[in-house]
Amino acid sequence: MQDSAYTIEVDQIEKSAWSDALLNFDDATIYQTWSYGAIHWRESNLSHLVLKREGEVIGLAQLSIKKIPVVNLGIAYIPWGPLWQKRGNPKNYEDLKHLIQALKEEYVIRRRLLLRIAPNVVDDAQEEMRSLLQMEGFQLNKSIPPYRTLMLDLSPSLQELRKGLDQKWRNQLNRAEKNGMTVIEGDSDELYHKFMNLQNETLDRKKYIPGVDYEEFREVQKELPEPLKMKIMLCEYEGEPITAAIGTSIGNTGIYLLGASGDKGLQLKGAYLLQWAMIQWFKERNCRWYDLGGINPDKNPGVFHFKAGLSGKDVYHIGQFEACESLLSSCIVNWGERWRVNYSKMKLAFIELRNRSFRNRLFLH
Repeated sequence: MQDSAYTIEVDQIEKSAWSDALLNFDDATIYQTWSYGAIHWRESNLSHLVLKREGEVIGLAQLSIKKIPVVNLGIAYIPWGPLWQKRGNPKNYEDLKHLIQALKEEYVIRRRLLLRIAPNVVDDAQEEMRSLLQMEGFQLNKSIPPYRTLMLDLSPSLQELRKGLDQKWRNQLNRAEKNGMTVIEGDSDELYHKFMNLQNETLDRKKYIPGVDYEEFREVQKELPEPLKMKIMLCEYEGEPITAAIGTSIGNTGIYLLGASGDKGLQLKGAYLLQWAMIQWFKERNCRWYDLGGINPDKNPGVFHFKAGLSGKDVYHIGQFEACESLLSSCIVNWGERWRVNYSKMKLAFIELRNRSFRNRLFLH
């Protein structure tokens, strides 16, 4: 790099140090944790880049590397990254520029990979991020639609947030609070098991193939260090779990990840009570934003209508950008993308088979 104040470290950081470093970034999420990467992609496929300015860590990126053996060409992918927004500090676009340059130098130029970046950017930083990426030769991948979600500003007081809820949603919350339910919180595997029971009840009722591997998230939860663990919330009625919600809070944005409701949970409006409890927890964690976990009004209008009742802002992430200077890597990735579509269909079928097996075991016992 041209500026001697900046130094790059590649694959030199230890897991514990990486986990500690994440806590210093407002844009950190579970998708950049070592535990998620190791379980979702396998640890042997991970690479970690650290950018320092005068000895201070000012940028991080965890990448999934997929290569064809022998030729060592393929793709490097950064989900919800890189991380560059230091906690409590104004956005430093000069640091971001050097971070993008460091990533290109290491993975595009030196390793000859196709580098794909999906930045965790939804606010006014989008224009500057897009400009810096384009200056370094990155192009928008138009084949992948950007992540769409609802973002709730948590800076108002709880009283103001409650007042800002949609009137019908607030009425349902009022009813839920009178239904005699208890909220249980924690991060244990025992609670996750109860969530899985409710999730399978949900799958039985809705008759759909989930796009999430719930067992994978269970393994991630086991591996995450204590400060990074997901929060599991259960609504209980007369000692019976009836609704569950799982969220994560690492940077300045809380994210709703997973949820499930049994028949009784639907009747007693447990999901309303848990969403309000989740908001309170994120406020306690000093989160500025609540990401309601992705929306698709066309394919899943019911979930969209429920989430819209919290009065969050409809936003899109910036999208995915990629750069490549190796024609062979580009061809390998394009072929792999077509294969992945077919593999994803098979994986969803396997997940459904495993969930069905889990439900059968519950029934037998």
